[in-house]
Amino acid sequence: MDTGGLSVLDQRIAGCRACPRLVEWREEVARTKRAAFADWTYWGRPVPGFGPPDARLLIVGLAPAAHGGNRTGRMFTGDRSGDVLYQALYDVGLASQPTAVRVDDGLELYGVRITSPVHCAPPANKPTPAERDTCRAWLVQELELLRPTLRAVVVLGAFGWQAALPAFAGAGWTVPRPRPAFAHGGHVTLDAPDGPDLHLFGCFHVSQRNTFTGRLAPEMLRDVLRGAAETAGLAAR
Repeated sequence: MDTGGLSVLDQRIAGCRACPRLVEWREEVARTKRAAFADWTYWGRPVPGFGPPDARLLIVGLAPAAHGGNRTGRMFTGDRSGDVLYQALYDVGLASQPTAVRVDDGLELYGVRITSPVHCAPPANKPTPAERDTCRAWLVQELELLRPTLRAVVVLGAFGWQAALPAFAGAGWTVPRPRPAFAHGGHVTLDAPDGPDLHLFGCFHVSQRNTFTGRLAPEMLRDVLRGAAETAGLAAR
């Protein structure tokens, strides 16, 4: 696989200024900060994907939070959604540690990469349809670079599901018509005319609203991750 290609893509994503509303918001948050993080130098840019370039499993979900990834520069790092996700990845043997605090904390993912359909932190965590569609080209390119090894994807939440399906099609997989609806625990197989099929797994998003109310319990997340990892050929516990 062209590992340099993915590294270059990450750099290009981090320099993107395509959506004026998102640029203004992420930079304003980085200037004003939150009192608890007053001593931080915020990332304040689009947050690229995180994980090895030969990943067999990809996790896709709306990720950059104003004081999470927008502060740390790494997907799902430094916020409560990330606390839940990385704990679950560690529990099933796909991460080296259960926490993600900052980019130099030593965290490694095993055979897993994490990305988002929108790379900038949006106001109120709600990107517009136009912003989602503008960012799709980055996800298509990322999928194309991961394609030689990628075998399964966990999509977090209905927004991520709706945003990702066109990207899978753009990267060369065949998405059924009508498009499959999002469901927690759902499993859809996408045919590939020139390679292995891709297995999609739906999972409720690791948002505070879902985890605090119990809509997404830790064991539910672990079950989806474990099933997807095993389908992708990764050893999970």
